[in-house]
Amino acid sequence: MTSLIDSTKDRILAAAEELFAHTGVARTSLRAITALARVNLAAVNYHFGSKEGLVEEVYRRRLEPLNQARLENLDRLEKRARKPTLEEVLEAFMSPVSQIARDPAQGGPTVMRLLGQSHTEAEESFKSWFVGEYRQVLERYHTALCRLLPEVPPEDVRWRMQFLVGALSYPVAEGHLVELASGESAVNDDVNQLIERLLPFVAAGFRVVPDQNKTRRRAPRRRSTANRKRQE
Repeated sequence: MTSLIDSTKDRILAAAEELFAHTGVARTSLRAITALARVNLAAVNYHFGSKEGLVEEVYRRRLEPLNQARLENLDRLEKRARKPTLEEVLEAFMSPVSQIARDPAQGGPTVMRLLGQSHTEAEESFKSWFVGEYRQVLERYHTALCRLLPEVPPEDVRWRMQFLVGALSYPVAEGHLVELASGESAVNDDVNQLIERLLPFVAAGFRVVPDQNKTRRRAPRRRSTANRKRQE
């Protein structure tokens, strides 16, 4: 049986998730959250201790199932006798997103907007916590991808993984913008088709071997104030 305390906590989490997804963590006040959840400030402090505690719980309840599904997908691939293909590894990373986007019980598109907002949050402590939640998944997939792409430097693989996260989040979270730009329907219920279209695109990007002979442009080093004064 669900208690009154549990239902109060769930209402706070749901209200915070919706507001964080649309306006961001920094611009969402506890007053706005308590008004939407129809609770008082004491309830937030009782269940979460602070706004920071509430923020972490909102993200944790969505990230943990997502990350767990990604790890389980990769485990299944690596336990097979046959070596997985690049497309299979990328799909293992991407497919849990379609499950979230189609399931309101898991947050639906709101969660994708929520994750998108996380990349623009200014507080360094939050960024550190967020990266920590993803670290195990990113390291496991980085290792798997480097094994499949021996000619691509590990640093480039890491960068491309970040591009993948962005490419995956945007069309799912902001389907209406994709529809306006492309003139085609981007219905969230058809997110599987969206991932099918995205998969060959990102796979091609991962396979590109950088030109090792090309000199990387470096920004000129700025002289220190002390050096400038000595030269003057």
